[in-house]
Amino acid sequence: MTPGPVEVDPRVLQAMSRSILGQFDPAFTAIMNDTMEGLRRVLQTQNQWAYPIDGTSRAGIEAMLCSIIEPGDRVLIPSFGRFGGLLAEITERCGGEVHMIHTEWGTVFAPDTIIAAIKETEPKVVAMVHGDTSTGRIQPLQEIGYACREHDCLFIVDAVATVGGTDVKTDDWMIDGLITGTQKCLSVPSGMAPLTYNHRIEEILMERKSIEQGLVTGEQEELNHQRRIRSNYFDLSQLQEYWSPARLNHHTEATAALYGLYEGLRLILEEGLEQRFERHRTNERALVAGIEAMGLTLFGDPGCKLPTVTCVEIPEGINGETVRAMLLEDFAIEVASSFGPLHGKIWRIGTMGYSCQKKNVLQTLAALEAVLLRLQVKIPAGEAVQAALDVYKQVEYEKVSH
Repeated sequence: MTPGPVEVDPRVLQAMSRSILGQFDPAFTAIMNDTMEGLRRVLQTQNQWAYPIDGTSRAGIEAMLCSIIEPGDRVLIPSFGRFGGLLAEITERCGGEVHMIHTEWGTVFAPDTIIAAIKETEPKVVAMVHGDTSTGRIQPLQEIGYACREHDCLFIVDAVATVGGTDVKTDDWMIDGLITGTQKCLSVPSGMAPLTYNHRIEEILMERKSIEQGLVTGEQEELNHQRRIRSNYFDLSQLQEYWSPARLNHHTEATAALYGLYEGLRLILEEGLEQRFERHRTNERALVAGIEAMGLTLFGDPGCKLPTVTCVEIPEGINGETVRAMLLEDFAIEVASSFGPLHGKIWRIGTMGYSCQKKNVLQTLAALEAVLLRLQVKIPAGEAVQAALDVYKQVEYEKVSH
């Protein structure tokens, strides 16, 4: 029950155990094509390019940023948690000129604040996180996307913690480049970072395109020198050639991982996006009701709470790591701590993907209550699970009445 990695559907594990196909086998390239189409539907985009980077979520973020940011490019990064700092670090390593704005952890930005910063800095890129798991907050994006398009800057979004668990409208929010990860709400093992980008980013990739030296011909040689993307492995201009009908060799595709992503996307689409988002909302409501019934305090502004992560303030006088250890050792339930200024101050409970189930929520509440009672914390015994059950009953009633 962490904010990732989460449990994996048995169908995904079964798919990943299938025989390995060659990376140019027509059966495998058909899976690649179907995976791209599944990603378009899950990411709610008509973009031609929607494919995974082999590597964890961070690999996708680095591929996107290093492929479009050149030395001296101004990049605005509104940060409301740990992962805004990650975007800044990668940008700096690409030679970009970072302009960061901050808000208190546990809150997000008013869109006007970001729009004012866009007008002031005139960046080439605005890069920000959609849902930051370190604080459990979610940033509204639509107005920011419109402003980026109006001011002709690229809008890059880290949606690692949100895709598959809550609404992410790539096209409607005018997101130019979006990155997610498999190990959170997609509920596939860590190791792939699906991303998508539109024609505005593709134009930059084509301007910076190079051909690997082992594949280059004489007439193409000068492409290797001007504005070349610094990373070979994360060069989107080369990677998209492998995912295109040309199938130009780059690196050997992570076959079993792609099987898992393909099956994970099928599961999401079988469930239906809205039904899946509703499942996440329901289990979040039940978890929150149980936490509050225990008399515990939720961290952060409730108006911008991330539906897939619930942050709980650790009660005064309690060692949060002791509680986490007892949950894991005695109940086989893992919850997370946090980072930086929140380390040792909150627990983070994930309700993501396959882990986001009624039985898991009820077991987590019962176990947390038992551990706190064992540690002599004064909480009302038996109330947490009952409060969660009340939510589930109310949801069922609402479904029937509608």
